[in-house]
Amino acid sequence: MQLILASSNAGKLAELRELLGERFELHVQSEFGVEDAEETGLSFVENAILKARHASRATGLPALGDDSGLCVDALRGAPGLYSARYSGVHGNSEANIDKLLRELDGVDDARRGAHFVCVLALVRDADDPMPILAEGLWHGRVLHARRGGNGFGYDPVFFSPAHDCSAAELPAAVKSRDSHRGQALAKLRELLRS
Repeated sequence: MQLILASSNAGKLAELRELLGERFELHVQSEFGVEDAEETGLSFVENAILKARHASRATGLPALGDDSGLCVDALRGAPGLYSARYSGVHGNSEANIDKLLRELDGVDDARRGAHFVCVLALVRDADDPMPILAEGLWHGRVLHARRGGNGFGYDPVFFSPAHDCSAAELPAAVKSRDSHRGQALAKLRELLRS
């Protein structure tokens, strides 16, 4: 079954293909000439549904919307919904990390708690009245400097206590399984089985 990923993010595609590849033939929306949806929602759930509906409407195929972000305790949940464009430029991970580290300059480890959020919304068609929703949370803290060369986005500055390293130091298979996106995908797979 073909499924459109309502994103052009290559990192997300790689993670999702690894975890959904056995059940779906996954394509990114850009393969069909679909531009990113405008993220006007006020929550991760709203944005995931907006993205999925947009991709499905443009392609006529079922679509999976993913909205995710990093919420930092000391910043009252920022960058949150605006994680991908925190520095003002969408998708510039280096600039986003630089801004985050500046914002947390002088903040001690005890106050650098953070969590990644991922909400997945699967729509069978653009007007699906009952999107299938799954979410995952990955708790940790923000490091003072980048560590590791794997992953994407904020991975180099997100420390996972369960793994005792940054997300960017984890092997791809471990990150795919244990991350916020991995948790959400596991829940989605369970929902699809039932």
